[in-house]
Amino acid sequence: MESLLTDIDHVAIAVHDLDAAVAWYAETMGAKVVHREDVVSDGVREALIRVGDSYIQLLTPTRADSTVAAFLERRGEGLHHVGYRVANCSEALDAVRASGARVIDEVPRPGSRATTIAFVHPTTSFGTLIELVEESVSTSSTHQ
Repeated sequence: MESLLTDIDHVAIAVHDLDAAVAWYAETMGAKVVHREDVVSDGVREALIRVGDSYIQLLTPTRADSTVAAFLERRGEGLHHVGYRVANCSEALDAVRASGARVIDEVPRPGSRATTIAFVHPTTSFGTLIELVEESVSTSSTHQ
């Protein structure tokens, strides 16, 4: 079987204070934010820091009922999920589901940076929440 995964898109870290996290990465690592966005549908605000062809995605909740707010309440700050790039999110999601894995999204949906995304439940991926990320043509051109 050929790999569905083409690259690591991002590593997501849930934080209570986005500005403090951004400042820490800037002061400690010299890292700069290349993209900020509120993902209203998920109730989160993100800041992306480029690392090679991938990102560190710093996430903070914008409302109390978001999954990131629940994560922070249960586990505190830290690694939230890993995003893997795929050529076709719908096909990748179908393949994951066909393998018997539990998925969170039954169909792909819009993500930040004009991407198409779907999540795989951590109970079937060894405790790690996985995000499948299909880049739009305009987004993928920024990685070259």
